[in-house]
Amino acid sequence: MDIGTDPTHLLLTGLGAVVLLVLLIIKMRVHAFVALILVSVLSAAVAGIPADDIVPVMMKGFGGTLASVALLVGLGCMIGKLLEVTGGARVLADGLINRFGEQKAPFALGVASLLFGFPIFFDAGLIVMFPILMSVAAKFGGSTIKYAFPAAGAFAVMHAFVPPHPGPVAAADLLGADIGLLLLVGLLIAIPTWYLGAYCFALYAGKKTVLSLPPLYKNTDSSTLTTPPAFGTVLAVLLTPVLLIFMDTGLNTLQVSGAISGDALWIDILRMLGKTPVALLITLILCLFLFTRDLGREKTEALCGESLAPICGVILVTGAGGMFGGVLRSSGIGEALAGLLQDTGLPVIVAAFVISTCLRVAQGSATVALTTTAALMAPIVSATTGLSAVDICCIVIAIAGGATVLSHFNDSGFWLVSRLLDMDEKTTLKTWTVMETLLGSIAFLLAALISVVF
Repeated sequence: MDIGTDPTHLLLTGLGAVVLLVLLIIKMRVHAFVALILVSVLSAAVAGIPADDIVPVMMKGFGGTLASVALLVGLGCMIGKLLEVTGGARVLADGLINRFGEQKAPFALGVASLLFGFPIFFDAGLIVMFPILMSVAAKFGGSTIKYAFPAAGAFAVMHAFVPPHPGPVAAADLLGADIGLLLLVGLLIAIPTWYLGAYCFALYAGKKTVLSLPPLYKNTDSSTLTTPPAFGTVLAVLLTPVLLIFMDTGLNTLQVSGAISGDALWIDILRMLGKTPVALLITLILCLFLFTRDLGREKTEALCGESLAPICGVILVTGAGGMFGGVLRSSGIGEALAGLLQDTGLPVIVAAFVISTCLRVAQGSATVALTTTAALMAPIVSATTGLSAVDICCIVIAIAGGATVLSHFNDSGFWLVSRLLDMDEKTTLKTWTVMETLLGSIAFLLAALISVVF
């Protein structure tokens, strides 16, 4: 939306909005939901969005975030509740710990999340794994950060750096990177990035910040069934959405690479079944089929209802974060930042990281920052001589690293993690924001190193 406002005014507006949010939420203790709505209105007005457009822009950001988050959280919580009550979460947790050992429980959860995270999106993966994470936390004690962050970091790095996730696939298409080579480079960077930025940081942060189990998972140790489901049954439930989503993302990758045509009806049907909400719905139906016989219809229905009540706050605050990000996107603040940095004369890979970081900070969405930066950098990359195929892949990773750092109030993922772990905003900034910044920065440094060496 072109509102005819000069870049300096837009940049000051964005900075002021973030500062005001910090003051309202952390200093004045205004509820995050109210603060986000208030700052969204003020930011839109000061940025110069026409009065008639302010509410539609806010509703678009709010509704768009709810559309992508509410179904996933609702379906995921139902699945998680059934796994918890039947003892399935405990079975899986015990199985993982028996294979890796008690001392390596956070590492085991992180490795499992890396595997699950290959095809599954960040939010869906975290929601599906969350009951298992809390089950392990309940068994061994200590801060929930120690168990949740290795898994959350695993999903974050796989989602940002590794095809067939849509962000790196879209950036590769815009910059002309080879998907197969990007997959290899992405994995080589994602694994050490996760280990250093998520696993090691989680062990450190877990000692510094002790979080107890969220209220929703206080009774994680209890189960209704005298005979819990088998390890293989629980694993099949968790793998069902992974395989379905992998089918969608895999077919999308093949379409982008030109290996298959997207016109066939059977491809459309398979991709529809692999869309994350549909995949989780199919998984929930599988859970109902497996567990209703032992739990009973009334008990199963009651459990599904109980699982939804505590997540209303999660969904609303996450939607409000999306509203704030939507206002900043519509105001043109991100484009103003990119315009100032695009012609600075920085090396291509450094400029890509810096522009992506500024876009990420300005408007919140990692996907928007990644794809917008790739579009801005595409003509620069095309005009730069001497770039190898590995260099272009490293530029894609640098963009993804910038789109990962500094998750804060305008990022719906910030609020999702905050509310799932029952963290206040200050604690989330000290832990989640720091971890995301470590992940993005380490990935950029590794990409720059690979680019120099190869």
